Amino acid sequence: MAVMVEIHFPVTAEDEWVDDVGDFLIDLEEELGFEEYEDGEEFGDDYIFFLAGASERTLLKAASRVATREGVPPGAYAMVTDTAAPKIGMGRRVSLPVR
Repeated sequence: MAVMVEIHFPVTAEDEWVDDVGDFLIDLEEELGFEEYEDGEEFGDDYIFFLAGASERTLLKAASRVATREGVPPGAYAMVTDTAAPKIGMGRRVSLPVR
C-alpha cells in the first residue's frame, strides 16, 4: 500500500487534451520521480489519472502542474488515497492547483 493521487477532470466532448496530459505525465515522471500508477480512464462524469510512487507533496505538485496545463478542462481536483483503496474516488479531496 502506497499513497496515490487521483487527478479528476470533468469529461468533455473534446478529448484531445487526454493524450497531451498523458505525454506530459511521462515528462513529469522523470522530472519529479513518481509513476503513473494505472492508465487514465473515464469513470462517471470524470476522466481520471492515477499517480503514485512518491510523497503526497510530490504527487500533488504534479497534479497541480497537470491541472493548470493549457488546454485541459477547468474544474480539476485531486483525491489523496492509497493504492489499496477498494474503489475510485475514496480519500481526501484537494482543490487544484495546490498553493
